[in-house]
Amino acid sequence: MITLGDIYMSKIGMGLTGFGVFFLFFGMILFFDKALLAIGNILFVAGLSFVIGLERTFRFFFQKHKMKATSFFLGGVLVVLIGWPIVGVVLEIYGFFLLFRGFFPVVVGFIRRIPVLGSILNLPFISAVSMNLTASGEPAVQRLSGRHNSIRQSV
Repeated sequence: MITLGDIYMSKIGMGLTGFGVFFLFFGMILFFDKALLAIGNILFVAGLSFVIGLERTFRFFFQKHKMKATSFFLGGVLVVLIGWPIVGVVLEIYGFFLLFRGFFPVVVGFIRRIPVLGSILNLPFISAVSMNLTASGEPAVQRLSGRHNSIRQSV
Protein backbone atom coordinates (compact mmCIF):
# COMPACT_ATOMS: atom_id res chain seq x y z
CA MET A 1 0.00 0.00 0.00
CA ILE A 2 1.33 3.40 -0.97
CA THR A 3 1.22 5.91 1.83
CA LEU A 4 1.22 9.68 1.69
CA GLY A 5 4.78 9.68 3.03
CA ASP A 6 5.94 7.60 0.07
CA ILE A 7 4.44 10.08 -2.37
CA TYR A 8 6.16 12.98 -0.63
CA MET A 9 9.46 11.10 -0.54
CA SER A 10 9.23 10.50 -4.30
CA LYS A 11 8.45 14.15 -4.95
CA ILE A 12 11.36 15.27 -2.77
CA GLY A 13 13.60 12.75 -4.54
CA MET A 14 12.60 13.99 -7.98
CA GLY A 15 13.34 17.55 -6.87
CA LEU A 16 16.74 16.59 -5.48
CA THR A 17 17.61 14.59 -8.59
CA GLY A 18 16.50 17.46 -10.84
CA PHE A 19 18.57 19.96 -8.89
CA GLY A 20 21.49 17.53 -8.96
CA VAL A 21 21.35 17.23 -12.76
CA PHE A 22 21.01 21.04 -13.01
CA PHE A 23 24.06 21.63 -10.80
CA LEU A 24 26.08 19.01 -12.71
CA PHE A 25 25.16 20.61 -16.04
CA PHE A 26 25.78 24.13 -14.75
CA GLY A 27 29.11 23.04 -13.23
CA MET A 28 30.24 21.68 -16.60
CA ILE A 29 29.08 24.83 -18.40
CA LEU A 30 31.13 26.95 -15.98
CA PHE A 31 34.37 25.16 -16.89
CA PHE A 32 34.07 22.25 -14.46
CA ASP A 33 33.50 24.24 -11.29
CA LYS A 34 34.40 21.93 -8.39
CA ALA A 35 31.82 23.23 -5.95
CA LEU A 36 28.87 23.00 -8.35
CA LEU A 37 29.86 19.52 -9.50
CA ALA A 38 30.22 18.33 -5.90
CA ILE A 39 26.82 19.73 -4.95
CA GLY A 40 25.30 18.17 -8.08
CA ASN A 41 26.78 14.76 -7.30
CA ILE A 42 25.53 14.78 -3.73
CA LEU A 43 22.04 15.95 -4.75
CA PHE A 44 21.80 13.38 -7.56
CA VAL A 45 22.73 10.41 -5.39
CA ALA A 46 20.52 11.65 -2.52
CA GLY A 47 17.60 12.19 -4.89
CA LEU A 48 17.98 8.72 -6.35
CA SER A 49 17.90 7.31 -2.82
CA PHE A 50 14.71 9.25 -2.04
CA VAL A 51 12.97 8.15 -5.24
CA ILE A 52 13.60 4.41 -5.10
CA GLY A 53 14.43 4.01 -1.41
CA LEU A 54 17.70 3.48 0.40
CA GLU A 55 17.62 -0.34 0.34
CA ARG A 56 16.80 -0.55 -3.36
CA THR A 57 19.50 2.03 -4.13
CA PHE A 58 22.10 -0.12 -2.39
CA ARG A 59 20.80 -3.22 -4.17
CA PHE A 60 20.97 -1.43 -7.52
CA PHE A 61 24.49 -0.09 -7.10
CA PHE A 62 26.07 -3.12 -5.44
CA GLN A 63 24.96 -5.99 -7.66
CA LYS A 64 27.78 -8.33 -8.66
CA HIS A 65 27.56 -7.60 -12.38
CA LYS A 66 27.45 -3.82 -11.76
CA MET A 67 30.46 -3.51 -9.44
CA LYS A 68 32.72 -2.16 -12.19
CA ALA A 69 30.15 0.48 -13.14
CA THR A 70 29.51 1.40 -9.52
CA SER A 71 33.20 1.76 -8.79
CA PHE A 72 33.66 4.08 -11.77
CA PHE A 73 30.60 6.17 -10.91
CA LEU A 74 31.23 6.50 -7.17
CA GLY A 75 34.98 6.81 -7.77
CA GLY A 76 34.24 9.72 -10.09
CA VAL A 77 32.11 11.34 -7.40
CA LEU A 78 34.98 10.91 -4.93
CA VAL A 79 37.52 12.33 -7.38
CA VAL A 80 35.30 15.39 -7.93
CA LEU A 81 34.96 15.86 -4.17
CA ILE A 82 38.74 15.60 -3.79
CA GLY A 83 39.22 18.38 -6.33
CA TRP A 84 39.96 16.94 -9.78
CA PRO A 85 36.71 17.76 -11.58
CA ILE A 86 37.55 16.86 -15.19
CA VAL A 87 38.92 13.42 -14.35
CA GLY A 88 36.03 12.81 -11.96
CA VAL A 89 33.37 13.76 -14.50
CA VAL A 90 34.91 11.48 -17.13
CA LEU A 91 34.87 8.59 -14.64
CA GLU A 92 31.29 9.40 -13.64
CA ILE A 93 30.04 9.53 -17.22
CA TYR A 94 31.62 6.17 -18.02
CA GLY A 95 30.18 4.63 -14.86
CA PHE A 96 26.77 6.20 -15.56
CA PHE A 97 26.60 4.65 -19.02
CA LEU A 98 27.64 1.27 -17.65
CA LEU A 99 25.10 1.47 -14.82
CA PHE A 100 22.10 2.66 -16.79
CA ARG A 101 22.63 1.04 -20.19
CA GLY A 102 19.70 -1.27 -19.56
CA PHE A 103 17.40 1.77 -19.45
CA PHE A 104 18.56 3.25 -22.76
CA PRO A 105 16.15 1.23 -24.95
CA VAL A 106 13.24 2.48 -22.85
CA VAL A 107 14.45 6.08 -23.06
CA VAL A 108 14.98 5.89 -26.84
CA GLY A 109 11.52 4.37 -27.28
CA PHE A 110 10.02 7.19 -25.23
CA ILE A 111 11.92 9.87 -27.17
CA ARG A 112 10.74 8.39 -30.47
CA ARG A 113 7.16 9.23 -29.47
CA ILE A 114 7.92 12.92 -28.92
CA PRO A 115 7.11 14.81 -32.17
CA VAL A 116 10.26 16.86 -32.85
CA LEU A 117 12.76 14.56 -31.14
CA GLY A 118 11.29 11.49 -32.87
CA SER A 119 11.98 12.99 -36.27
CA ILE A 120 15.55 13.77 -35.21
CA LEU A 121 16.02 10.12 -34.25
CA ASN A 122 15.00 9.14 -37.79
CA LEU A 123 18.00 10.92 -39.35
CA PRO A 124 20.33 8.39 -41.04
CA PHE A 125 23.31 8.26 -38.66
CA ILE A 126 21.31 8.87 -35.50
CA SER A 127 18.76 6.24 -36.54
CA ALA A 128 21.50 3.62 -36.95
CA VAL A 129 22.97 4.37 -33.53
CA SER A 130 19.58 4.41 -31.81
CA MET A 131 18.56 1.13 -33.49
CA ASN A 132 21.80 -0.51 -32.34
CA LEU A 133 21.27 0.81 -28.84
CA THR A 134 17.70 -0.44 -28.57
CA ALA A 135 18.49 -3.83 -30.10
CA SER A 136 20.23 -5.31 -27.09
CA GLY A 137 20.79 -2.58 -24.54
CA GLU A 138 24.56 -2.60 -24.83
CA PRO A 139 26.56 0.18 -26.45
CA ALA A 140 26.98 -0.03 -30.21
CA VAL A 141 30.75 0.44 -29.85
CA GLN A 142 31.07 -2.89 -28.05
CA ARG A 143 29.07 -4.69 -30.72
CA LEU A 144 31.13 -3.22 -33.53
CA SER A 145 34.36 -4.18 -31.82
CA GLY A 146 33.95 -7.83 -32.72
CA ARG A 147 31.67 -9.32 -30.09
CA HIS A 148 28.77 -9.52 -32.56
CA ASN A 149 29.91 -10.25 -36.10
CA SER A 150 26.42 -10.07 -37.60
CA ILE A 151 26.36 -6.28 -37.30
CA ARG A 152 29.82 -5.98 -38.76
CA GLN A 153 28.78 -8.09 -41.76
CA SER A 154 25.63 -6.08 -42.37
CA VAL A 155 27.43 -2.74 -42.33
